[in-house]
Formats: sequence, C-alpha cells, structure tokens
Amino acid sequence: MRIKNRIRQLWQSLAIKNKLLVFTGLVFLMIFLSVVFNIWVAKFSLFDFRDILEENARSEEAVNALAEESKVFEQYVRGYTDISEEELKKAMQRTRKAIDSLSFDYRLLGDERYAQTWSICNSYGVYQEARDEILELRRNGMEDIGLLYEVYEMQEYLQQYAKNLLIETLDAGNILYQKRIPNILRVPFIFILAGILLFGMMLKLVEILNRDIVLPVLQLVKASKRIAANDFHVEDVEVENKDEIGELTGAFNKMKDATQKYILILEEKRTTLALLHKEELERLEMEKQLEAMQLDLLKSQINPHFLFNTLNVIGGMANLESAETTEKMIMSLSSLFRYNLKTSEREVILDWELTVVQDYIYLQQMRFGSRIRFSVDCPVDRMRAVVPAFTFQPLVENAVIHGLSSKEEGGRVLIRIRKNADRLYITVTDTGVGMTEEELSELKEGLRNKSDKRRGIGIGNIYRRIYAMYENGQMDIYSRKNVGTIVRIIIPWLEI
Repeated sequence: MRIKNRIRQLWQSLAIKNKLLVFTGLVFLMIFLSVVFNIWVAKFSLFDFRDILEENARSEEAVNALAEESKVFEQYVRGYTDISEEELKKAMQRTRKAIDSLSFDYRLLGDERYAQTWSICNSYGVYQEARDEILELRRNGMEDIGLLYEVYEMQEYLQQYAKNLLIETLDAGNILYQKRIPNILRVPFIFILAGILLFGMMLKLVEILNRDIVLPVLQLVKASKRIAANDFHVEDVEVENKDEIGELTGAFNKMKDATQKYILILEEKRTTLALLHKEELERLEMEKQLEAMQLDLLKSQINPHFLFNTLNVIGGMANLESAETTEKMIMSLSSLFRYNLKTSEREVILDWELTVVQDYIYLQQMRFGSRIRFSVDCPVDRMRAVVPAFTFQPLVENAVIHGLSSKEEGGRVLIRIRKNADRLYITVTDTGVGMTEEELSELKEGLRNKSDKRRGIGIGNIYRRIYAMYENGQMDIYSRKNVGTIVRIIIPWLEI
C-alpha cells in the first residue's frame, strides 16, 4: 500500500510534459510489442509455409520443364511434327531456368534433397553437351544413333531425379507442416489473450490521464462557462495535482476573485460610457438636422423660377439688341442652372450630361478664348446610355480651373466614352499643368479617407458616389507634372 501511495504521489508531482512522455512511451512500447508479436506470428504461420510452397513449385517446375523438353526434343529430332528449332530453344531455356532456380543450400535441403539436386545439376550439364552435339550433327545433315539413345537415357535419368526431388520436397514440407500445425492452432488464443492484456493496459492508462488531466480541465471549463455567463458565485476548483494543472487551478481561483471585482468596476464604467455615448449620438443627430435645415434654408433663398425668368428676360433683351453672343451665354448659363437645380435623379441619360458640359465649356471659352479647346469622342448611343448625374461638368471644370487656366498657352480637354462588353469606360483628359507624384498621392489619399481637400471637393463627391452606387465601379486618376491629367471612370453599362 505504501509503495502504491508513493507511486501515486510521484505521478501527481510529475509535470504534464513528463506525464505525457510516460504515457506516450508506454503506448509505443505496447505498439512495439504488438508489432513484434505480429511479425513473429507472420513468420511462424506464413513465411515458413511460403518457403515450403516455393520449394514445391520449383521442384514441380523442374519436373514439368524436363518432361516438356524431352517431348519437344524427340519430336524435333524424329521429325514427326512441325516442331521448329525456335520452340525447342524455348523448351530448353525453360528447363535451364527451372534447374537454376532450384535451392542449393545444404542447411535448408538436408542430405537427400541436396544429393538429388546435385545429381540433377551435374547430370544436366553432361546431358546438355550431348544434346547440343546431336542438334549440331542434325544441322549438318548427319546423325549419331548411339549418341541419340544416350541422350534419351539421360533425359529419363534427369526426369527421375526431378521426380525424386519433388517427392522428397513434398515429404519435407508435410513433415514441417505437421510440426507447425499445433502451434498455429494456438495462435488465435494467443491473439485474444494479448489483445485483452493490451486493451486492459490502455484502459488503465486512459483512466489515469482522465483522472489527473482531463477531469481537472473539465472542472476549470465548467467554472469558466459560469463566469462567462456573469455568474461569479463559483466555488474554488479543488484538485490534488501538484503539476501545472494544480498551479493553473490556484491561479484560476485567484483570477476569478480579482475578475469579479474588476467586472463590477467595468460595469459601472460601461454604464457611464453608454450614457455619454447616447448624449453624443443625440448631439450628432441635432447637428445633422441643423445642417439639413441650413441646406433647406439656402435652397429656399434661391427662387429657380425667378432666376430662370430673369435670365430669359435678359436673353430676350440681348436678342432685341442683336447681341447674339450675350444671348447664347445667358441661355447656356440658364441651362446650367436649370440642370443643377432641377435634376434630382441619381442617374440620367448620357446626352444630358454632355449637353451641360457643352454649355459650361462655351462659357469658359467666352472667358479664355481660344486657349480652351474641347472635344468629345463618343461612339455609343448618347440617348440610351445611363450615367451618374453631375459627373462630367465637375470633372471638366476641375480640368479647366486647375489644369488649363494657369497655362498661358491653354490646352485641350477631351472626353472619350467607350463601351466594352457590359461596362462603360469614361475618360476625361486634359493637357494642363498636371501634378507631381506627391500631389497625386495626396489627392488619392484624400479620396480614400474622404478628406475634403480644396482641389478634390468635386472629384471627391464623384469618387464616393461611383463606389457607393455601383458594386464594380472604379475611378482612377493619372497625372504627370507639365503633361496633364487623366480621370478614368468604369461603371456597368446601363441603358433606358
């Protein structure tokens, strides 16, 4: 009993790593013993019998090969049938191979079988020389009857030797089988007994691991789940282990008490933060409503009808005074205002956007003269294609204001629109002052971070709308200093 208690105390004091090493070592030991036992059984029950069967097969093959060669040789020499020399060679090769495969190990064969095997091998060499001499004489058109009958006699001796070898081999195999059969009958019982012993050892090892490792961990898990459900009225977990499990349990009990106090403090803090967050949301909502009210107020200060009527009156006066340029500028400006103030749709037909751009460019050309050159390359159907509203005019305005106006010689703005498969490609290119790599990187970073930099307000609005409206929408900007800027937009092809 004392020894058992000491072993138990020693086991409980071992580290988990060492316990697992002991368990793994015992498992591998049992596996090794099982493998060794299986190998012994396989050798005992299979390999020995395989050797017997192979020896029987080799002896039988020698008998059959000698009989076949004698038969073919006699038919070939006497010319009774159409036996070719090629068939005779195959028969002789089979016999040579069969004799060469015979075992010649004295310790394995014993006196009688070794003597028979030696007689076959030695006699076959003599027989082979006489047989080949008969065949050579026949090829030269000659015969030696005496030598031929000697060959026949040698064939009979060889066949008899082979039969004797086969009989002795069968007898030896039968004797060995009779010796082995009692032990073979015991193998199933040995298997069963060994399996029971190994299974019992495995159960005992699993029971020990379950008691000293698994059950303490399950207790910790159960206590942790109650704590996760905000139930801190959990009794301390008690284990007998003095290993890492024991240390972990002690630390867990201390942490449980400390966490309970900390959770109470955090709960009070969370309640306070929730109140502050609620107040912040209410403040932001009020600011949002205030901004909406300010926007409505700003819109209400502009009377679109009054503005359009006034512009039409001024245009009519310009017509009466024969000021065609002034009339056209006023009508273009009126068209711009009407589109910007009355268009509420998110998407419009392409022709509307291009018409507004034409009006805007006309006004800028009146300002900058021939310094501003503008063209549209659009082979798609302008009356059917659908694009986001308020897209082209801000891009062209950005190209004129930031790209071309600061160049003394001016430049060109090109709108290029193409359809490829189910996507619409829009490119706005200018030959303005362009941007350095640092400026371009700053602009792109501002677009990604929704930073309203002065230069990117219009572009930022378009950028956010493209990615918000279309799942596969894209907008890219390319620019080089003193070369120009390209804005490329890719959206799904939509049509009315």
